[in-house]
Amino acid sequence: MTIRVVIVDDQGMVRSGFGVLLNAQPDIEVVGEAVNGEEGLRRVAELRPDVVLMDVRMPVMDGLEATRRLLSGPGNGTDSGAGGGTDGGADGGVPKVLMLTTFDLDDYVYAALRAGASGFLLKDASATELADAVRVVAAGDALLSPSVTRRLIAEFSRLGGPRAPSRKRLEELTERETEVLALVARGLSNGEIAGRLVVAEQTVKTHFGRILMKLALRDRPQAIVYAYEVGLVRPGD
Repeated sequence: MTIRVVIVDDQGMVRSGFGVLLNAQPDIEVVGEAVNGEEGLRRVAELRPDVVLMDVRMPVMDGLEATRRLLSGPGNGTDSGAGGGTDGGADGGVPKVLMLTTFDLDDYVYAALRAGASGFLLKDASATELADAVRVVAAGDALLSPSVTRRLIAEFSRLGGPRAPSRKRLEELTERETEVLALVARGLSNGEIAGRLVVAEQTVKTHFGRILMKLALRDRPQAIVYAYEVGLVRPGD
């Protein structure tokens, strides 16, 4: 199956360069481009890609606002500030968003992950890193490095205590699922969690899939944000 990609970046060289690199992959096709978030929302609505490469800093509408509108569901729309919403994705699902950044994560980690982005990619990424990143987020996984997790934890430490009003949804999780979620929030990979709990890595994946379903979360970044916001884990634990 071909992964359909839209590139949203105000720099023409970035769009063309990434387009050439991605179109050279047998399983990836760049179906459209946009120069700012507002145009990007329109292109996503028209083209229904699987993955959106979204620059953080752009004129007219930046990547954070475009990501919020794209992933917040019906009512926030893709039509330059008016209502509308988008189903997105070639399969009718919401597309995955991979944030593009010039610097190592800038100051946008928390805001971007909370908006629903599936990860970050530096603009100087190699062709292999770029293609692998697109495949990772298209498959529903998160491109979340340890450095991203550390920055996220630091931001929660700066903000202070839990930000969500209730831990009620946590009650739907089993004891083991709660344990897995806490370890995910501390930045451990599935393999590391499996080693810590002395279970198979596939078992961890199964637990995490149930966590996402029960808590109505999209992916690993959202799970980490949720765990900190409800106070399941705290910076320094």
